[in-house]
Amino acid sequence: MDRRKFIQVAGSSAAIITSAGTLLACNKLIKGDHENQLKTRAIAAFKRFEDIWNFNDFWKRGNTFDACLTFVDAMEQRWPQDSDVQKIQVTVRNMLVENLAFFNGFDPGGLWADDFGWWGLMALNARKHLLKMGEKDLADKFLILSTDLCWEYKKKTAYDHSITAKPVPHGCSNGDANGQSKGVKNTVTNVLLFLLSSRLYRMTLAENITDNDKYLDMAYRQWLWFEHWFSLDEYEYLKKISPTGALVQERPMAFFEGSDYQKKEHPPWAEGWVWTGDQGMLVGALTDMLAIKNELAAWIASNNINPGFDVVAFEKKVRHLIAMIGGGIKAALISEKDGIIREAPCASSFGPVHGNDYLAGRGIMMRYIGNSEEKALLGVDLSEQIKATAQAIWQTRNASNNQFQPEFTSAENDKLYIEQFRKLWGLADDIRKWDIDKMKEQNKFGVCQSIGLDALGAAIKML
Repeated sequence: MDRRKFIQVAGSSAAIITSAGTLLACNKLIKGDHENQLKTRAIAAFKRFEDIWNFNDFWKRGNTFDACLTFVDAMEQRWPQDSDVQKIQVTVRNMLVENLAFFNGFDPGGLWADDFGWWGLMALNARKHLLKMGEKDLADKFLILSTDLCWEYKKKTAYDHSITAKPVPHGCSNGDANGQSKGVKNTVTNVLLFLLSSRLYRMTLAENITDNDKYLDMAYRQWLWFEHWFSLDEYEYLKKISPTGALVQERPMAFFEGSDYQKKEHPPWAEGWVWTGDQGMLVGALTDMLAIKNELAAWIASNNINPGFDVVAFEKKVRHLIAMIGGGIKAALISEKDGIIREAPCASSFGPVHGNDYLAGRGIMMRYIGNSEEKALLGVDLSEQIKATAQAIWQTRNASNNQFQPEFTSAENDKLYIEQFRKLWGLADDIRKWDIDKMKEQNKFGVCQSIGLDALGAAIKML
C-alpha cells in the first residue's frame, strides 16, 4: 500500500476511535443543555402563572392549580436541590393558603357536581405537596376539603343510588350540588368520581387512615358502570377505531324507549363528541384499579359482593382497556404530520357554549399519561409526542411575558389532522380555533398557561 494512503487510513481509524468518545461526551453535553433549557423554560412558565393564577372561576381555578401542583412536583423530583425550584415550592404553599380561602368563600349549592371532582383531586395533590414541606396542619385541611367537602358532595348529590336507570344503572349525574337539576351522566363527572375515589383510597391506604372502604366501594361501583357500558358494543361508548385503539366518548347515549341516556343538553351534545381530558383521567383511574387489585379482591370476598370476581380476569381486562385507549390516543389525537397532541375536531368542544371549559383537555390528558405509572401501561410510547407538544407550546408563546396560547399548531397541519381524524373516527368538524373571545382575559390566560405547565411537567418526566 502507498505510504501516504496507509497514513490516511490509519489516521481515519484513530479519528473514528477518538470520535466515539467525543460523540459520547457530546451526547452528554447535549442532554445536559436540553435539561438546562427545559428547566429555564419551566421556571419562566411558572413565573407567568404566578402573575395570573388568582382568578375568579371555581372549576377552572381548581383544575389549573392541579396542573401547577403536578408540574411543580415534576420539577422537585428532577431538581430537588435547585434554589429556584425550592423557592417555587414555598410560593406554591402560600398560593394554597389563598386557594383554601377561595374555596371556603363559595356557596356550593349552585355549582356543578363535577366542580367538586376537580377540587377534590387538586386538594389531594396539595396535601402531598404540603406534607413534603412539613405543613401537616394545612395538609389536613386540604384532606378535609377533598373528602368531606368534595367527595361527599358528589356521592350525596350526584351519584344515582337507584337501580332503575336503563340500560346501565347507577352512575354519576352532572347537575347542581343542591340536587335540583340532575343533569346528564356524561364521562367527565363519572370519571372524576371514579378517579377521586380511587386516589382517595390509595392515599388513605398508604397513610394507614381508617374508614376508607367507602372510597374503595365507590371506585368499584364506578368501575362497574364503565365496564357495563363498554361491554355494550352497539352504543360505542368506548368507540374502537382499530383492533388496538379506542376512545371513550363524551357521554354514553342509548336511544330507545325507556332509556335514561338520551339527554343532549347540559352541555349541548353532538354525535361523535370526544374529549382529550376524559381519556387521560380514565387511564389514571384504571391505573389506580390495577394498583389496588389485591385489596379490591379481598374486600369483595370479605363482603360477599361478587362471588364470581376473578382478580386475574379483572387485571387482564383493565390492562386491555388502558392499552386500547393508549392506542386510540396515538392514532387519533396526535397529528401524523408534526407529532403534536391535538384536541379532537368536535365543534361541541371548540364552540362558544363550552369552549371555555373544554379548552383545558389537552393539558389534562398529558397530566395523566405523562406519569410513569400510566406510561408503563399504555402500550405505546408517547414521549416524543409530548416533547413535540411542549416545544410547540413554547415556540408559539408570547415571548414578552411567556404567556402560552390556546392554539399552538399550524393551519396547514391542522387541516391534515382533521382529515386524519375523520378517516379514523368517521366524522369530524372543520374547526381548529377555540371560540373563547368572551372568556375573561385572566381566566383565559390561566387556563392556557396550565396547558403549558401540564405539557412541560410531562416533558420533565421524560428526562
